[in-house]
Amino acid sequence: MVQGLSSSTLSTSGNCGICGSITSWRTQFKLMKKPYTPFGSQCFQSLYFACSPNQLRVRHLKVNAGWLFNRRGEQELDASSERSESANEDILIFFFQLDLATRVQYAMNLEQYDIAQQLRNKLTEVEAEVIKQRDAKRGSSSKSEAQDKALSIIRLRADLQNAVESENYAIAAQLRDQISKLEAETLAASAKALAHEKVDYAFRLGQKVRHKVFGYRAVVCGMDPVCCESGSWMETAQVEKLSRGCNQPFYQVLVDVHADPELLVAYVAEENLVPPDQLDRGRFDHPYLSFLFYGADTAGDFIPIKQLREKYNRPRHEVPIDPPNEDGGTNA
Repeated sequence: MVQGLSSSTLSTSGNCGICGSITSWRTQFKLMKKPYTPFGSQCFQSLYFACSPNQLRVRHLKVNAGWLFNRRGEQELDASSERSESANEDILIFFFQLDLATRVQYAMNLEQYDIAQQLRNKLTEVEAEVIKQRDAKRGSSSKSEAQDKALSIIRLRADLQNAVESENYAIAAQLRDQISKLEAETLAASAKALAHEKVDYAFRLGQKVRHKVFGYRAVVCGMDPVCCESGSWMETAQVEKLSRGCNQPFYQVLVDVHADPELLVAYVAEENLVPPDQLDRGRFDHPYLSFLFYGADTAGDFIPIKQLREKYNRPRHEVPIDPPNEDGGTNA
């Protein structure tokens, strides 16, 4: 199936120290493909970020030191506890998908149809994998599970009818118990799928937010109806101590590199995010902004590209003609 899409090849180093504006980032950092054969017999197999070592030395960062444990011996949480390599990988796979689609179109424009077909085949593999991961996150797997169980119930009821007609009551009793168990499981799976479909997100794609606990600024670039991270991640992030636990929306957020250049991508529970106190039109820098968003709107939030909205099935957000000003009123 899809090769070269592991977390080792589709992740960036936390020590890279990416910073600066989008324009400066493009000149200092490059997303490389290895091997680079855009129109050969093979497509690239891995992605990685490259940058000049001189750029890593020119950083004016403030480091705050502190104890890792409190007086009771419990480990203190910091922003790094919500760092998510899987969310980072998900974003880079999305970029890989966009890049392949662009290369297909470029090959078609040059009438290189054989190369376009090879790239399209690779793109189809990537899209199939992305859809499978997305459906598993959004509860579609629960919906499919409910449908499969419903079909099993129909078959068991036919077997039950045959057993009753042949007066094989022992088997009929066993089939009746199996049907009762499946009906309960089907109801639970259907309820879970419905809850995922009807989830009400408090924040939208491209919206600027602030972390309620750690205080950093961020931009929403993805969302899940419930926490989709591993058990070990949830233990590190102490999800069980949240008032709403893991059964609440979680968001992939891009963290402003000036606030924390090591964090890059975080996975944050909805209860830990709040909108800015006032319109935030201040500078916000992150290396992923340029391929996930068109730019900023008049309210200071970012406009997600069409493919990102389609990925999460989110509507286009329209900024009011007269957005509230920084004093809470409306512009004349």
